[in-house]
Amino acid sequence: MSMNRRLSCALLAASGLVAPQFAMAATTEREAALEARLEALEAQMQQLRADLAQAREAQANDKAQAEQAIAAVSTQNTEVATKVAAVEKEQKKDGFTVGSTTFKMGGFVKVNATATRYDSGEVGTASLGEEFYYPQQIPIGNGPASEDFTATARQTRLWFSGSAPVGDKEIKGYVEFDFAISTAPAGAQRATNPYAPNLRRAFIQYDKWLIGQEWSTFENVAVLPETTDFVGTTEGTVFNRQPMIRYTTKLKPGLALALALENPETEAIAVAGNSFTDYDDDILPDFVARLDLASGKSSFSLAGVARQLRTQVAGDTNTAFGWGVSGAGKIVFGPGGRHDLRFMATYGQGVGRYLGLGYVADAAQSADGSLEAVENLAAFAALKLGLGGTVRSTIMGSYQTAYYPDGFLVGTLANKTAWSAAANLFWSPASRFDVGVEYRHGVRETVSGVDGALDRMEFAAKYSF
Repeated sequence: MSMNRRLSCALLAASGLVAPQFAMAATTEREAALEARLEALEAQMQQLRADLAQAREAQANDKAQAEQAIAAVSTQNTEVATKVAAVEKEQKKDGFTVGSTTFKMGGFVKVNATATRYDSGEVGTASLGEEFYYPQQIPIGNGPASEDFTATARQTRLWFSGSAPVGDKEIKGYVEFDFAISTAPAGAQRATNPYAPNLRRAFIQYDKWLIGQEWSTFENVAVLPETTDFVGTTEGTVFNRQPMIRYTTKLKPGLALALALENPETEAIAVAGNSFTDYDDDILPDFVARLDLASGKSSFSLAGVARQLRTQVAGDTNTAFGWGVSGAGKIVFGPGGRHDLRFMATYGQGVGRYLGLGYVADAAQSADGSLEAVENLAAFAALKLGLGGTVRSTIMGSYQTAYYPDGFLVGTLANKTAWSAAANLFWSPASRFDVGVEYRHGVRETVSGVDGALDRMEFAAKYSF
């Protein structure tokens, strides 16, 4: 073998020994590098996990904070809504409460202007007949005709009430007054038009009981017609307020019974006299009962009164029996119930003071002091027509006559008969604000046939609160 060949073989053998070592070294380096890369990747993954966990924690915190904020806002909204509801409820509540007592007030401001023509004379200065229809003050006889214009706000009215629970019941106190009826002071219209307030109603009410001054149980106030006047159908109306004890109970749905003992007062006219005398010698209350029936929007009543008339003159006591019955009603009809017919009819003996603001006396009194009850018949009817929207009109007629007992020659100027007819037009341009104009013709007649009449145009504006 040549030298060159042997050398080549030796080199081949040496390379075969060295190559595996170099290959092993290269593999180790790659594994180390790969391991380093894996470690780096793992570190990065751990960092990513940490970052992700932190992000999730932050997100959870943000969500919790957001939920807390939403809950807080919701709570605030609820509190605000509750407070607003409470305020709205308080605003809508009728009256205000102090402790357990609820106080209320109301009334109206009313202004009247009347232009009147009397055909038989003139009324006295500051007479009540100037301000409202008061038939007993219509001038009679052959005096010259007269005219009068009067404006007043005396019919303005205020009331106050307080009520409190007593167990499962309620006790209530009520007071009401206006400035009408009382005689105006001399010269009142000259400068300031001052008028003293007049007590109208003042009573305590508990459950079915009423004690105090209220409309007489003999009267059905609900049937009085709408009018610019203080009463309107004066001569035909039971009109009386006085102290009483009243018990009211429901007999069945729509039917109620009221029983009352009311303040007595005997009013008598002497033989050959024209004026009345009010005696304060009564010892028994007036006994009054009334049945009230409601039928839908309509209502009816039937009332009765029994009373003792009593006077004491120069030590002598004289008595007479008085009684009366009164039926009244309000019949609602037409589209939406906007029309109604109202009426009242009263008959009795010795009930003069209950009718027409005392147009005639309860009794006639003889020279020896003996009493005989005066017979009375009174009635009115009023037709209200809703003309649409806020406009309506009422047409009304009213009548009263008296029959004096035989053998009692009262004065020739004692009142015998009165009647009137009226028509009005009312408009309510805003809630609780009414304006109206009314024409009335009224006649007064005495037992001798002497009479007098009035014609009146009246304007009224009233705001209720």
